[in-house]
Amino acid sequence: MAAIDPISIALEVGGKLIDKFFPDPIEKGKAQLELLRLQQSGELAKLTADTDITKAQLAVNQTEAASSSLFTSGWRPWVGWCCGSALAYAAILDPLLRFAATVGFGYHGEFPAIDTTITLQVLLGMLGMGGMRSFEKLKGVA
Repeated sequence: MAAIDPISIALEVGGKLIDKFFPDPIEKGKAQLELLRLQQSGELAKLTADTDITKAQLAVNQTEAASSSLFTSGWRPWVGWCCGSALAYAAILDPLLRFAATVGFGYHGEFPAIDTTITLQVLLGMLGMGGMRSFEKLKGVA
């Protein structure tokens, strides 16, 4: 189900009302121009709000990273290490241990399994942000 955007609905209704109440092409054109101006200012306001939210989150991130408390500044690295460790186990250690146990010792039992669905999503999100930062550094953006 698509999200309901009240601004789009209002603009659509406004366009229909203009068609109905302004038979004169010049007046209709002026009304449509005003409706477009309102639409652009609404989109600009939404873009500004989104940018402000992103800036606020970046300020929180900087404050957390600068904190001397390990519980405040260390949670992101900890999450990264947990996700990286789970990925290393699932992609490298598990297959190697299975191979060594099966070929070397004849073991065919169970090994611990880690569902990496969520950990991969978090890790890839963190790496994506790190990749964007690396891209910024390459482009010389501080």
